[in-house]
Amino acid sequence: MGNGVKENTARVREDAEAILPSPVNSKRDHRQVLSSLLSGALAGALAKTAVAPLDRTKIIFQVSSKRFSAKEAFRLLYFTYLNEGFFSLWRGNSATMVRVVPYAAIQFSAHEEYKRILGRYYGFHGEYSNIFHVFIRISREEGLKTLYHGFTPTVLGVIPYAGLSFFTYETLKSLHREYSGRPQPYPFERMIFGACAGLIGQSASYPLDVVRRRMQTAGVTGHPHASILHTLRAIVREEGAVRGLYKGLSMNWLKGPIAVGISFTTFDLMQILLRHLQS
Repeated sequence: MGNGVKENTARVREDAEAILPSPVNSKRDHRQVLSSLLSGALAGALAKTAVAPLDRTKIIFQVSSKRFSAKEAFRLLYFTYLNEGFFSLWRGNSATMVRVVPYAAIQFSAHEEYKRILGRYYGFHGEYSNIFHVFIRISREEGLKTLYHGFTPTVLGVIPYAGLSFFTYETLKSLHREYSGRPQPYPFERMIFGACAGLIGQSASYPLDVVRRRMQTAGVTGHPHASILHTLRAIVREEGAVRGLYKGLSMNWLKGPIAVGISFTTFDLMQILLRHLQS
């Protein structure tokens, strides 16, 4: 029994040493976190500002029962510009920045930290190899069930958008590195990878986005406040499953890849620039 306790203690100590930074690397790790926060904040701000007019138009249709079409969407953009001026297309963007800047900073920084910690723990140092290698190693050492711990809250919170976006982007970069022989993709290639990531992530999570918008604006639009399921049923009953839950998706296909492409590209290039300045 004593030997078992000692073995478990040694295993915990080894795991802690693998995950936790040493004092020597602590200062460098803090710089990496600050670099990720700054890069993520700038990436989120630029991406959201670039697509703010399209995002505003999409939201107007999402919170109303008016049927969406590309023609109606661009007519709304045009008349807003004629009647209220060019900068009215960015109305509300400052409020969006208050939400997006800290969110993007934390999101990108957390992503980089999880990559670093998992890479250190599972033996992937330097370049983060391929996320499939992590899945294989966890499955082999700890069993398939380990991959599904916390699955339900993950599905509801991360997988629909952020999870799929980061997964797609990192996978495309890994495949590019494997087949091109170049360690880093060109900026236009990063834009393409980011666009694909945004297209997949936003399409998967779009019905939840429509439901969220309806719930947020229920008091303003005269709809009763209701639960997620009740709102979902009401949209399907009144407008149909496809027409209601995917209203404005084509607008998202236009703005989403642009925004995510700008976001990921800005983040990566800022990280490279900051690393260069630090060295």
